Amino acid sequence: MTMRSYRGTMVVAAVAALTAFPLFTGLALAENKHVSETLEHAKEAVSHGKQGHADALAKHDAEALTHARMAQKDMKNPHLDEGAKHLEEAVSHGKQGHADVATEHAEQAVTHLNEVK
Repeated sequence: MTMRSYRGTMVVAAVAALTAFPLFTGLALAENKHVSETLEHAKEAVSHGKQGHADALAKHDAEALTHARMAQKDMKNPHLDEGAKHLEEAVSHGKQGHADVATEHAEQAVTHLNEVK
């Protein structure tokens, strides 16, 4: 009799775990949506910077910085913080027309953002 109740408990626990896991995974992915958007815009900024388009770089990095700030509200991560600092520098230099320096900062931002877990 106890074997049956034990088996029933195990089945219920397994079903609950299999049902709950995708829900929690989805929540984690939703939290990282801003990180994904940040990374996407930062990569686009690097691409424009390598072409010498400082204005387009600044635009994409400003959008990346907006998403980074939103992500920082959801999570604490030193790579996210460091990436945001480089994005700020990239925006500043991009607005000044310094595509080469802005690109270096955007590349550093991408490096850090790739490490955000």
